[in-house]
Amino acid sequence: MGSVMRVSQDSPTQAALDAAAMALEAGGVIVSPTDSVYGLVCAATPGNPAHQRIFKIKNRPATQTLPLFVADPKDLPRFAASVPSWACALVDVYWPGALTLVVTASEALPAEYLAPTGTVALRCPNSMLVRELARRVGPLAQTSANIHGEPSATSGASVEPQIIEAADLTLDGGPAPLAVASTIVDCTGASPRVLREGAIAERDVLRVAGA
Repeated sequence: MGSVMRVSQDSPTQAALDAAAMALEAGGVIVSPTDSVYGLVCAATPGNPAHQRIFKIKNRPATQTLPLFVADPKDLPRFAASVPSWACALVDVYWPGALTLVVTASEALPAEYLAPTGTVALRCPNSMLVRELARRVGPLAQTSANIHGEPSATSGASVEPQIIEAADLTLDGGPAPLAVASTIVDCTGASPRVLREGAIAERDVLRVAGA
């Protein structure tokens, strides 16, 4: 069974960060709390076997792609080939936070983490724990820490035992602050298109984007 470590999202200890970063850098899969829900996480590095392990652990179709966590809002232009001005307005208001942006990916990201259309979903979460791990390791591929089709885990206690057993390390940060998945916005067109309404209401997205 994978090990479990208590952690604070707001002020993670050096020991927790070191343990998680070591697991990620070694090609492992961790369970981590975020501001929204708990996630299965690996380093988005070329050829990382943990990438495919996440699909197997979650029993998720391998044809789908995983969103990526980034460390800071300033990372958006590094990993996105182009960003419309209204998407930058969304970032100014909602990053870090529960907003995922689908953008055309730049060449800085390995092709295996991109959708067939060349897009990628990026989010800067409001979690110092996750952001510091992304600073250390680079972008993090992630998906909710639950068996495909089951409810998302919103606390360490609600992560399914088989997920904990399959992961290399589980970080238990208690209840997730929002306990609701992020809102996903397609930023590849002339105007925003909300693909999933989550923690941020669609009307607020459209208002900030000026749509």
